[in-house]
Amino acid sequence: MKKLMLIDGSSVLYRAFFALPPLMNSKGTRTNAVYGFMMMLFKVMDDYKPDYIAVAFDVKAPTFRHKEYDAYKATREKMPDELSCQIPILRDILSALNIKIIEVPGFEADDILGTVSKQAEKNGLETYIVTGDRDSLQLVSKETRVILNKKGMTDVEVYDYDIFRDRYGITPSEFIDLKGLMGDKSDNIPGVPGIGEKTALELIKEYGSVNEIIKNVDRIKNKRVREAIANNVDKALLSKRLSTIIRDMPIEFDIEEYTVKEPDKKRVRAIFEELEFKSLLDKVSKDDTAPNVDRVVYRVIDNVDDFNEYISGVERIAISFKVHEDGLAMTSLSSQEKGTVFLPLYRLDDSMKYALYKLLSNENIKKSGHNIKRLLNFAISEGYKPANISFDSAIAAYLINATESEYIIRQIAKDFLNRDILDDSIFGKGRNRTDFHNVEEEMLNQLLGEEAEVIGQSEPLMREKLDELSMDRLFNDIEMPLVMVLADMECTGFNIDRNELLRLDSEFTEQLTSITKEIYNLAGEEFNINSPKQLSHILFEKLGLPVIKKTKTGYSTDAEVLEELAPQHDIVAKILEYRQISKLKSTYIDGFIKLTEKSAKIHTSFNQTVTATGRISSTEPNLQNIPIRTDIGRQIRKVFIPSDDKHVILSADYSQIELRVLAHLSSDENLIGSFIAGEDIHTRTASEVFNVPIDKVTPEMRRSAKAVNFGIVYGISDFGLARDLRIPREVAAEYIRSYFKRYPQVKEYLDECVKKAKELGYVTTIMNRRRYVPEITSKNRNIRMFGERIAMNTPIQGSAADIIKIAMVNVHKKIKDFKSKLILQVHDELIFDVLKEELDEIKEIVRWEMENAVNLKVPLIAEIKYGNNWYDAK
Repeated sequence: MKKLMLIDGSSVLYRAFFALPPLMNSKGTRTNAVYGFMMMLFKVMDDYKPDYIAVAFDVKAPTFRHKEYDAYKATREKMPDELSCQIPILRDILSALNIKIIEVPGFEADDILGTVSKQAEKNGLETYIVTGDRDSLQLVSKETRVILNKKGMTDVEVYDYDIFRDRYGITPSEFIDLKGLMGDKSDNIPGVPGIGEKTALELIKEYGSVNEIIKNVDRIKNKRVREAIANNVDKALLSKRLSTIIRDMPIEFDIEEYTVKEPDKKRVRAIFEELEFKSLLDKVSKDDTAPNVDRVVYRVIDNVDDFNEYISGVERIAISFKVHEDGLAMTSLSSQEKGTVFLPLYRLDDSMKYALYKLLSNENIKKSGHNIKRLLNFAISEGYKPANISFDSAIAAYLINATESEYIIRQIAKDFLNRDILDDSIFGKGRNRTDFHNVEEEMLNQLLGEEAEVIGQSEPLMREKLDELSMDRLFNDIEMPLVMVLADMECTGFNIDRNELLRLDSEFTEQLTSITKEIYNLAGEEFNINSPKQLSHILFEKLGLPVIKKTKTGYSTDAEVLEELAPQHDIVAKILEYRQISKLKSTYIDGFIKLTEKSAKIHTSFNQTVTATGRISSTEPNLQNIPIRTDIGRQIRKVFIPSDDKHVILSADYSQIELRVLAHLSSDENLIGSFIAGEDIHTRTASEVFNVPIDKVTPEMRRSAKAVNFGIVYGISDFGLARDLRIPREVAAEYIRSYFKRYPQVKEYLDECVKKAKELGYVTTIMNRRRYVPEITSKNRNIRMFGERIAMNTPIQGSAADIIKIAMVNVHKKIKDFKSKLILQVHDELIFDVLKEELDEIKEIVRWEMENAVNLKVPLIAEIKYGNNWYDAK
């Protein structure tokens, strides 16, 4: 039998809207419902491979059901604007896919499905109905199946005749009687008051239909049910009529009109690219008019003479560079003048490697790459100074949309060039050396050659997009110069005092041993402290502490629970202390010991394309998360020392930069006035919030005010502030009200941030760094509140990130001829390894560049300290 697939367009689209998180493209177009619909469409087409297909839609007009019962669907909320705006987009896609659309005024999509499926049965077709509405189960037959959304968009239940009978114990046609008795809240069909599904099924199994139940109402033994039916005969009959899907609509049925046709691939790809449905592009094969990919072997250069000839007369070169996990390196170069070449560095002598490094240092040739910093590190480590590094496609893609999970060349090729290239999984992790060499060199040649071409060809298009988004200055003057700054920092590294590291390791081990004994004594037995199951047994069963929170596997023993339980038993505080020291030891001490087995220096990797706010992150190892709020955490900073005894560690830390940015962006006169007057902002806030003179502000008041100040930056709620300060929620709410009373323009500014994010779909920093906030229009309150916090915080935190990046670029430029080096950035703090002879001069340069990075309405203050290790410098 040939297969017909009928899709309830209205139902599936509506379900997709609420099943998926709020999504939008970089232009702010809402896309989640359409994306979910397409996921479902492609899945069922792949699974069932229909010969014929059609999508039915409701029409915005009264149906015969509305005319018979004016309360029909009256309780339904108006379709959200965020959903209705996606309907034309879906229709456009279906048109491009050459899928028939059916809609008839006065009837619902259900009626169309019922009528067409009946015609299909008569014509010997096997029919599949795809819907999110259980009403369609009445259409199930030996020839017709219903595919019902179960969870999300791709988890479904498939009902054929036998499955339906097993599930409900009645026939599909009797399903109409079930709805007649129990009604349908979503459609505001009344049913019989007090009759639920269980009772309705029992009645139908016994009597067969609503009409028969009414005829035999006096025989119903249950008095409550008998009276309910007897008193609501009209409602039962009305509800059955309203629930009945019409199967004889005046629709001309020509099966050839439903034939699955070849889509307009070019048009579908264009729509998907506009909507940024990257994961769905592969579902539509590349159209014949797309640029062809030249998969011939690129020219191989394996000697310096040919290499020098290739780069002579070239003004711009795009470079693709890869290092295999076992150290094998290779690269390709692409230029408009000389085409593309492949350099198999892994089997060449060092002269070719150094020729490449020399190219990187050539000031007359512009270099483009993708995550090019890694290649720069190799050149810098060999004593070369890269110059004229003008473009990095990963950074450009990141600025265009900072919320993507990754930025790969293959995706850039699709997005900007409508081009497919080889997947770099042929070079991927997990390949051993033998496996790697078994990959044909031609494939490696093509992979890197295609990537180099994409980098070069996409550059003008990506620059045009950055210019359109007003981020050209951010890219050219901040992010690209920063690549060289970070490469220098990574190569320089941070010196480690291994003796101090081993001493701390011994001290932490002794403390853990001592605390473990105390915990065992308090528990009255030995157990695995790291086992949540064993710990929960001790705390909640043996010691009888109150259960705060349950999980699927038992009682929660997370940090929040333990903090709440700490005042009730001494063992809890000891467990918290044990966890703190254990984490410090395993995360930092053990890791640093391993990293310094061969070298005294630690070289972290700085990432420019990870955080949505624009902050730089640090990995392998992460040096930005070393704790500073506890003394034991700060002790770890003692292992970070200068390069030798002729140097010191200098720390330059912006003072309250995010609050200063908030003052600037909000133009709040009181906040600006406090900073200009040089007041302690937390003490001033405490004075206002607690209504006491400044000289009467206690340390506890200042601490609370500090929590409010920084909480406001992060869009904190009264609940969050109450939790952080361990105070009643109503008191926290009063703190926040008092704060906004003192700083009214801050409140106005934050409200405006949320308003603009809802209108535009994104927020920006002082340097026009853009972050999209699709969460802000979510129907889910928690997701929406999260989006509002993003909208309030990103302009502040992102602007602070912009400022310190500007300072880093400017400082790096000013001290390039000094022996002192910038070696680390931790959010608002810069760390330097400073030659003692240069200390005074470096201090002034760093202070001036940091405090004059941008011109704000309030002064920027950099606090400078130095010492014989990072701990002393703070």
